[in-house]
Amino acid sequence: MSPEPLRAVDGRVPGRRGRATRDKLLRATSDLLAQRSYRDLTVVEIAKRARTSTATFYQYFTDVEAAIAELAHALGEEGPRLVEIISTGAWRTDGYDDALKLTDAFVDLWERHSTILRVVDLATAEGDLRFRNIRTHLLSQVTDALRDAIVKACDGKVEPRAQAAALVSLLAHVAEHRYGFEFWGIRLDDMRHSTARLVAWGINGREPG
Repeated sequence: MSPEPLRAVDGRVPGRRGRATRDKLLRATSDLLAQRSYRDLTVVEIAKRARTSTATFYQYFTDVEAAIAELAHALGEEGPRLVEIISTGAWRTDGYDDALKLTDAFVDLWERHSTILRVVDLATAEGDLRFRNIRTHLLSQVTDALRDAIVKACDGKVEPRAQAAALVSLLAHVAEHRYGFEFWGIRLDDMRHSTARLVAWGINGREPG
C-alpha cells in the first residue's frame, strides 16, 4: 500500500513549492521550540521565522499543536532502528554488547529529538491523545520486540510483556535524564554500562560477565 499523500488543511495535495513551504514552517517550528516552551509559541512567530504569512501557515496546519504533532510523527521512523538492535541481539548468550547498543540508541534518540520528546511527554501527561498515541506507537514497537526476545531467552522466568515494559521505562528514563545524572556527578559512561547490564540481565535472566 502506498503512503497517504501529504495534504493541506483544505484537502488539496501540495505541489513541490507547497511542500517546500510546509517544510520551512516545520523547521521554523522546530527551531523556536528549542528556544521556548511550546505553550508560548505563536503562529505569528512561526510564520515570521519561515518568512511567510500566517495565512500560509493555516493552509497547512490548523494550529501550533498540529505543526508540533507533525514533527513528532517523524519519531515513528526511529522505532525500526531500535527494533532491529533487539531482534538481531545475541540474548541467549551474554547479551551485554547488544544491550549497550540499545542503551546508546535510546540516548542518541533523546539527544537528537529532545525538543520534540519534551513536548510529547508534557502533552501526553496533560492528556492530549495526539501526542499520547505518538509516544505509545514508538515505545510499543520496542516493547513488543523486547517481549519476543525475553520469551526466547528467559525460559519463562518472568511475565515477558511486563518485563519488557519495565526495561523500556528504564531505557527511556535514563535517556531522558542523562544531564540530570551528570549534574549529580554520575558520568554518562558509567550510566550507560550500568543500564546495559540491567537490560541484558532483564532479557535473559543471567547476570552479565
